[in-house]
Amino acid sequence: MEYIYLFLIFFKVGIFTIGGGLAAIPLLQEEVLTRGWLTNLQFADMIAVSESTPGPIGVNIATYVGYSQYGILGSIIATLGLVTPSIIIIMLIAKFVMHYRDNKYVNGVFVGLRPAVTGLILAAATSIALISLVDIDLFNQTDKLIDLFNFKAIAMFFVFFILTNKWKHHPIYYIAIAGVIGILIF
Repeated sequence: MEYIYLFLIFFKVGIFTIGGGLAAIPLLQEEVLTRGWLTNLQFADMIAVSESTPGPIGVNIATYVGYSQYGILGSIIATLGLVTPSIIIIMLIAKFVMHYRDNKYVNGVFVGLRPAVTGLILAAATSIALISLVDIDLFNQTDKLIDLFNFKAIAMFFVFFILTNKWKHHPIYYIAIAGVIGILIF
């Protein structure tokens, strides 16, 4: 029964994820945190690991959560739950979209989904930025405003923001450099 529940949780995330893995982050975050499967910090770390490893971020997170809760079989079931809706939808789209691709209502749906997906991605980015750049726990312990901000992380954010916009190297270079810097200063 637990495996069916796990499958259904990730199936629900998969069916409502429109726009790719980044759009799945808020849905995954809600499901995983409310069930206590991961903490906010663990979720942020999992996103960092998922972005740094091959494969879609949602699949990586589903596999990890499934494994952490129910072992190898749990990882398989969670991953299948997440990707099954996509497989079904892609098969339906392949069959029907070509027939209706010039339909104004179909085009309207796609035009309407773009800003919604952008909003979901921005919400996920904001959530991860707060986890990464702000230390609410330390602030609550000390009541000092200066302890609210993780200045090392904020500095890294701005440095990498500037570097990635100025020099268009492959993201893996920046990920590797950030990992080394993280080892050295954190």
